[in-house]
Amino acid sequence: MPDPRPVAIPRSLRRDSIPAHVAVVMDGNGRWAAQRGLARTEGHGAGEKALVDVTYGAIALGVKTLTVYAFSTENWRRPIDEVRYLMNFNRGLLERNRDDLHDQGVRITFSGREDRRIPKRVLRDMRGAEELTLKNKVMTLNIAFNYGGRAEIVDAVRRLVKEKVPESKIDEKAIRRRLYHPELADPDLVIRTSGEYRISNFLLWEIAYSELVFSEVLWPDFRREDLFEAIEEFQRRERRFGGVDQ
Repeated sequence: MPDPRPVAIPRSLRRDSIPAHVAVVMDGNGRWAAQRGLARTEGHGAGEKALVDVTYGAIALGVKTLTVYAFSTENWRRPIDEVRYLMNFNRGLLERNRDDLHDQGVRITFSGREDRRIPKRVLRDMRGAEELTLKNKVMTLNIAFNYGGRAEIVDAVRRLVKEKVPESKIDEKAIRRRLYHPELADPDLVIRTSGEYRISNFLLWEIAYSELVFSEVLWPDFRREDLFEAIEEFQRRERRFGGVDQ
């Protein structure tokens, strides 16, 4: 399916310095719904339109990886009805958009733990989306599902122990190779919506030198124009990766 809402890319946005990997904390669904007197689940449903629009915007820019925080390891603490809704919603989101993303050359991957609490049908659909889109090269849409940054590091350490890696061989590269998706570059840019100024256990290892941009826009209202604005802010930053100017 072609882009359902073509939008001109601002001339002020430099095409030669587009971040290769953009990660997004999609926050504000509940507040969006509350402001309208709706159930929290209505906010999650409205967030799908934002995700689709931002994904197409990222494709148009040439972003190579878009990681989105869909369900955290902490989200299991929410009311059971909301958790059940989120499980079914994420499955439906895949069903509604998987084929279109495949046609656009998007590879779909998932980062997170395969928890026994996740319904088997949801896991089946996740694996099916990964298999269908495995060879696509235009962009990777990495969905952080049942994901926690601390859990990812713990799982990497468990793999080191299980593989009996000698202490002398354990370094940053050894840990990185055991993350959920070591083939993906670290995010250049992390965007958090809804005016919150925290990381919330998202990609703790990978964002060591990422640029952080915080948007006041609630996620259901976030669109590619907001993505473009965040990338323009990114392009105004000077990245030194711990070094100093000469």
